[in-house]
Amino acid sequence: MVVSAAFAADVTTDYNHHVNFGSYHTYSWIGVNAGNSLWQGRIMRAVDSALAAKGWTRVASGGQAAVSAFGKTREQDTMETFYDGFPGGWGWRGRGGFGGSMGFSETQTVPETIGMLNVDIFDANSKQLLWRGTAQNTLSSKPEANDKRMEKSVDDMFKKFPPAPKG
Repeated sequence: MVVSAAFAADVTTDYNHHVNFGSYHTYSWIGVNAGNSLWQGRIMRAVDSALAAKGWTRVASGGQAAVSAFGKTREQDTMETFYDGFPGGWGWRGRGGFGGSMGFSETQTVPETIGMLNVDIFDANSKQLLWRGTAQNTLSSKPEANDKRMEKSVDDMFKKFPPAPKG
């Protein structure tokens, strides 16, 4: 359970609750800003695939909706604490450790790279934001693992897309 949680992306979506998404069937890309062209193409393919699965069609220009994506990475420090030897029960020790009479703890700062992706969908005529999906996930040192994480994050973003009409 801990392992699967470590690889789950934090995905959120929000949308304009007054929009009838059923009236949108085509989209065009405004652009993708992801730092390098390899990631730009990967993001576009993942979003294109998710939208095609929902019945939307990509057109070169003049779509009813306009899609934009922004990806970036940031460094974040994570604290990891390791405990050893709790023979006498739980307690606070004078040398800064948490443990029993023979136990100790050690806390280390571990740097992590976090990948973040925002996907926005606008009404092409009014230029009003219709929908936003955001995902962030810890990146791996293996590019193929990051590809899979990004694809899963985009799939999770579009899981409940298009939103059902309110009312």
